[in-house]
Amino acid sequence: MANEGHAEHWNGEEAGHWVTHRLRYDTMLAPFGDRLLAAAQVTGSDRVLDVGCGCGAATLEAGRRAAAGTATGLDISTAMLQIARLRAAEERLANVSFVAGDAQTFPFPARGYDVAISRFGVMFFDDPEAAFLNVACALAPGGRLAFVCWQDLLANPFMTVPGLALAEHVALPDLGPPGSPGMFALADPARIRSLLAAAGLAEVVIKPLADEILLGGGGTLDDAVEFLRQGGMGRAVLAGSREAARDRAVAAVREALAPYVTAEGVLIGAAAWLVTARRQ
Repeated sequence: MANEGHAEHWNGEEAGHWVTHRLRYDTMLAPFGDRLLAAAQVTGSDRVLDVGCGCGAATLEAGRRAAAGTATGLDISTAMLQIARLRAAEERLANVSFVAGDAQTFPFPARGYDVAISRFGVMFFDDPEAAFLNVACALAPGGRLAFVCWQDLLANPFMTVPGLALAEHVALPDLGPPGSPGMFALADPARIRSLLAAAGLAEVVIKPLADEILLGGGGTLDDAVEFLRQGGMGRAVLAGSREAARDRAVAAVREALAPYVTAEGVLIGAAAWLVTARRQ
């Protein structure tokens, strides 16, 4: 694994949170996942690669759409892959499979896929140049790439609203310089274009997507707050704080999110890039 730090992260507590709350994550990210699959234009006989597939939601949907083809999910999290395989078995999707590996170094079959997709799985590479080149080489001539990645932190109220509330009481973690591996590594469209051009991909189109998501997949305000508290950001921020400060921080998050409560749950803004490209 080239991404040793991220491999450890996605095989630890963070993976456990995604596994436990996989349906909540799927519901929360559905507005972007649906548009991703539409942009990828998966058809009946396509061979689809899903990079950073997690618990397999996008891979499974690709397999349903490519009923005469195949869908392969790749991820570095063995715990999440185990769940993804169980989901495929439950649906009897024999054309869907999952593989443990790192997209930077995995020995993909040359020209082995017609489409490569990713739902928020391409922002964590230590070497994004190598990763995108490797994925591009796995595409057949004319093959399509489609992925969604987060826009800048400040464009995402689902992160900034609770984040600013937390910052009044506890110290926030350093996200590193722009472009560092993590949620916002591909926030700059110019960097995306540069990476894809270096990988030999053409016809690059980057579209902004702005939508409202159900934070934590719906439920009550307390459900949303608990979802955040147990998630990666919540654990990282609260871990080193005193109990009183933690209690004040959690209460502040609850207060900050209260204006976004609807009958469905906490509905709050999120912004991503929808990126498509083609191998020449």
